[in-house]
Amino acid sequence: MCYARSMTAGELQDRFIATLAREAGGGHRRWRIAVGPVRLYSIDTHPHCNWAVTPSGSAGEIERVERVADVLRQRHPIVTE
Repeated sequence: MCYARSMTAGELQDRFIATLAREAGGGHRRWRIAVGPVRLYSIDTHPHCNWAVTPSGSAGEIERVERVADVLRQRHPIVTE
């Protein structure tokens, strides 16, 4: 059985930003602000997905961030510090 290395919160944020810049255009700084920090929760209380973001910006930016979050939650539900 092969296990993938866990993604860190910083790597997940970088993945968010790269995906948004590629798909929606705009600079990395803009998307870093829109995504905000990745908050981690205990696996004991959040066993299916231990992270969240609280996007900010325009309604369109928030919608794009949430759409990418849905995809990333399926691929990387558990991240580490």
